[in-house]
Amino acid sequence: MRNKLSFLIVILVLFQSCQNESGIEKEIANIEVKVQIERFEKLFAEASAESLPKLKADYPFMFSSQYPDSLWIARMNDTLQQQMFFEIEKKYADFGQLKNELVSFYQHLKYYNPSFRSPRVITLINDIDYRSKIIVTDSITLIAIDNYLGGDHEFYGNIQNYLKQNFEAPQIVSDLAAEYAQKQIYQPSRKSLIDEMVYFGKILYFKDVMIPFKSDEEKIGYTKDQLAWALANESSIWEFFVERELLFETDQKLAGRFINPAPFSKFNLELDAESPGRLGQYIGWQIVKAYMENSDADLKDMLQMDATELFNKSKFKPRK
Repeated sequence: MRNKLSFLIVILVLFQSCQNESGIEKEIANIEVKVQIERFEKLFAEASAESLPKLKADYPFMFSSQYPDSLWIARMNDTLQQQMFFEIEKKYADFGQLKNELVSFYQHLKYYNPSFRSPRVITLINDIDYRSKIIVTDSITLIAIDNYLGGDHEFYGNIQNYLKQNFEAPQIVSDLAAEYAQKQIYQPSRKSLIDEMVYFGKILYFKDVMIPFKSDEEKIGYTKDQLAWALANESSIWEFFVERELLFETDQKLAGRFINPAPFSKFNLELDAESPGRLGQYIGWQIVKAYMENSDADLKDMLQMDATELFNKSKFKPRK
């Protein structure tokens, strides 16, 4: 009888939680935000030597004063630039889906931060500099759209698979959310493995809140199989970290093994080749989720919280 009562209480709590979340999402959907995607790469591709001065006047931040106009004109006529623009036009004949996702993301940002103002959103070509796919300031968001043509695109032939698997259109808003998260996280010391794990866990939880319309795979940048592997092996991963006393270890090599982008995580075991990279980020995500489930902290407070304190209060237990 007692077990049945406990089960009913859990069901009622979950039901109430779902109702609350549904109500919040309805409220968020009614928040008014304006998004206009400015196609700088298109304007640049269609410009000429005669129209260049106007383009520079309209987008002064896109033109470094240290370069002469002759360089920009040569770039307009460069065949590779023209081919990139052609491929972008072919891939993104319609930016409707991206605009809808941007609107939803900005609605969520505004709900949790009423002072938020939608920035100018500008797409451009950055010669596939995938380390700078998205740049965010208070008033401008730059999206290097040539980094999102699809992982199998010929332009990415020399780039490792574990990187280019996320050169997909659905990743744009996920990458954008990560940039916003980093600006709101206060965690000055990232010396230990747990520091790094919690830092990236905060980013991923921020995505849970701000882009709930995205799948967990898209939030963390895994394939479905990679996420399934992480879920199935969560307990073993945690056991590995704990038994080897790695959580508070400050060896910088640990970030390369478990945090940074990589084809697989480096346990130095036979299973390495089967594992996805960045499993430290994945476990950090679960730790932050556990903390938020077991506390009454709001999002802003959590993002500002000390990593060790958050971990100690999380009561995290891996899935069996």
